[in-house]
Amino acid sequence: MFEIGASLREARTKRGLSPDDVQRAIRIRERYLFALEEEDWALLPGDTYAKGFLRSYAEYLGLDGNLYVDEFNSRFAHREEEPFVPEPVVVQARRSVGLLRPLVAIGAIVAVVAAVAAWQLHGSPRTPGAKVSAGAHGGAPATPTGAATRPSSRMHTTAPKTPPRTLVHASRAALTASGGRVWLLVRAGSDTGPVVYQGVLEQGQTLPLKLSPRVWMRVGAPWYLTVTVAGKQVSGLPAQVGNVFLSARGLTPAR
Repeated sequence: MFEIGASLREARTKRGLSPDDVQRAIRIRERYLFALEEEDWALLPGDTYAKGFLRSYAEYLGLDGNLYVDEFNSRFAHREEEPFVPEPVVVQARRSVGLLRPLVAIGAIVAVVAAVAAWQLHGSPRTPGAKVSAGAHGGAPATPTGAATRPSSRMHTTAPKTPPRTLVHASRAALTASGGRVWLLVRAGSDTGPVVYQGVLEQGQTLPLKLSPRVWMRVGAPWYLTVTVAGKQVSGLPAQVGNVFLSARGLTPAR
């Protein structure tokens, strides 16, 4: 048996450490360190924290942490006891469950009887408001009152009109470097629009374009470029480096 708090304090002072030094080193609040040194266990959050703090503090000071924890367990740790349930309470609970069972059964029987009685009083093979009356000359019975009238299967429906055919590919174009390398700058709408493409088409390469409604192009080596709109080749490229508009109608000069 040894004094836990006194030995911790003695080891700390021999190493020239203050409580603040220990707090910064092992992250245990200074008030808890004082509680350990004074063996004031009521200031600690509980036995689990007390054991953890003891182990950390002792090992930081170069002591055997297990030895301090064992000493704490033998002298100060609170043993948890199983909760005691008085016998009368258990008996009373069992009696309550025994009384509830017949009550539940009686309630179920009453509910079934009530449901059968309601069915006998209100059940009817005929639906209210669906009276059937004969025709004026004893013909077929009239349609029941309140019943929904079904549409005749012989009714003619108008076939939907076929939408007019449109040029699906009229807004699509393709630029092909058919004769050699072609430098291109393509912008949407005008010469200040967002850039759609900028670069060099190698011979044989094709750049597909979507015209909405047109694009502005600056073409280098236009004599090597082939332009098609909706699958048909169009003319109108400049004879030298220049600018053009391309739309579904074809090529037009641009600034």
